[in-house]
Amino acid sequence: MSEQFNRELSLTGKIPSGMFNSMFDFSGCWQKDAAGTKSLAFDGWYISLYSVALSKSRILLRDHVTQAVPSTWDPAALARFIEKFGTHIVVGIKMGGKDVIYLKQQHSSSLQPAVVQKRLKDMSDRRFLDANEHDMNIKAAYGKDKNDAREQRLRFVESSPSSSYCSKEDLVMVVKRRGGREWDKEMPHIEWINTVQLEPDVISMSFLPITSLLNGVPGCGFLNHAINLYLRYKPPIEELHQFLEFQLPRQWAPVYSDLPLGPQRKRQSSASLPLSFMGPRLYVCTSMVDVGERPVTGLRLYLEGKKNNMLAIHLQHLCSLPQILQLQDDPYNHRTPESYDSKYFEPFGSWKRFSHVYTEPVESDDDSSIVTGAQLHVSSHGLRKILFLRLRFSKVINAALVKNPEWEGSRNLGQKSGLISTLISTHFSTAAQKPAPRPADVNINSAVYPGGPPVPVQAPKLLKFVDTAEMLRGPQDTPGYWVVSGAKLQLERGKLSLRVKYSLLTAMVPDDEYPLDEHS
Repeated sequence: MSEQFNRELSLTGKIPSGMFNSMFDFSGCWQKDAAGTKSLAFDGWYISLYSVALSKSRILLRDHVTQAVPSTWDPAALARFIEKFGTHIVVGIKMGGKDVIYLKQQHSSSLQPAVVQKRLKDMSDRRFLDANEHDMNIKAAYGKDKNDAREQRLRFVESSPSSSYCSKEDLVMVVKRRGGREWDKEMPHIEWINTVQLEPDVISMSFLPITSLLNGVPGCGFLNHAINLYLRYKPPIEELHQFLEFQLPRQWAPVYSDLPLGPQRKRQSSASLPLSFMGPRLYVCTSMVDVGERPVTGLRLYLEGKKNNMLAIHLQHLCSLPQILQLQDDPYNHRTPESYDSKYFEPFGSWKRFSHVYTEPVESDDDSSIVTGAQLHVSSHGLRKILFLRLRFSKVINAALVKNPEWEGSRNLGQKSGLISTLISTHFSTAAQKPAPRPADVNINSAVYPGGPPVPVQAPKLLKFVDTAEMLRGPQDTPGYWVVSGAKLQLERGKLSLRVKYSLLTAMVPDDEYPLDEHS
């Protein structure tokens, strides 16, 4: 549906415009909005009185605008350009009035499209029914008829991405009126129609991308890329500079070519955890994964080896260091703590006397330190073998926290309920329903293996003990420049997983590095 709205605004592509987001009350990243939305519909009256349009062939930009385009990838200059000049130019407007009902069905809703359509029809009839008998008079006055949602204006998107909300049906209704006496919310629709001609307002616009007027200007490609990122992920404009700094290629370490292929004369690691008396052993790769001076944006546990029985930790990191960051080794970088607190020992596997996991959070004492390396370690304490997580930290020079750090665990293990509580809730609930499935992520990754390294068709047996979900944050997580600053091993329902700490850091840049713009 967003593509259809864009065509009406003379825009291309499927990325929702600001007008589309406002209509359906979207405020987040479009991938998350799309994943959480099952269908969209709208019905309403559009009264167009007149239009004003510019000839696109005669539109030229002033010299100071073209001169402000940076010739290289300069996030600070690109952010200043977008903040000052915007992304599009208004080349046409339609004046009149509109009174529209927008309906958003959330992903968790179990209603069928026909039922949603009936809900919209009922709401439209209640709001616009009094106007039907005056329909001929309106056509004579304005030359426009009501757009009938049941025939023309009602559109559904099966998987797409103010108001009233029906919690039982997970429907959001947004009613918006523009033009006429729009401020009078209690005015009936038929009375509002008579006020449109006296107080018309803008009901639609046509836009022209500013980059279409910059063909041949050095750096136009960089600006176009920055604008596309800004429109796609919608970071706050005041944080656009930091956001663009982090829009660098990302990769996982170790890369596939670093993993040993073919037969090995000697097993790299003899560390292992017995999970049951007669069952399989979980081997552990104890090699340090060090990404150097590059921020880490994600972690995952992975089962390597021919038999998928070797536990390893992988790090997603930026391929280079953002220009605004400078790193140095954390002076309080303790890779091997001298003592452990026994309260963090948790039994692992069915043979709980012999295998444990140490679940204490691993984080630096300095808020401006970030993770640049990770390692798994197995230590023997008597008859017990304990799995530890070690992290390597680097300090960001002259940095400050933008907001408090956030901890996040695997979504695969989010729901916990015991057998007794499940039976009780099922027995006494009058309408026990299965929980709605989690919306699938909108994946725009064009990598060969966007979901990670290929694995055998048959699921490894040890997956019931290890959660291999990727814990990461990227541009889709507002404001889009999160870095990993800590982590911990945890056990959820007997399954080993990661809980990751994310931080937002910004460099304290002197004011003299940003001279005032002469044209501001």
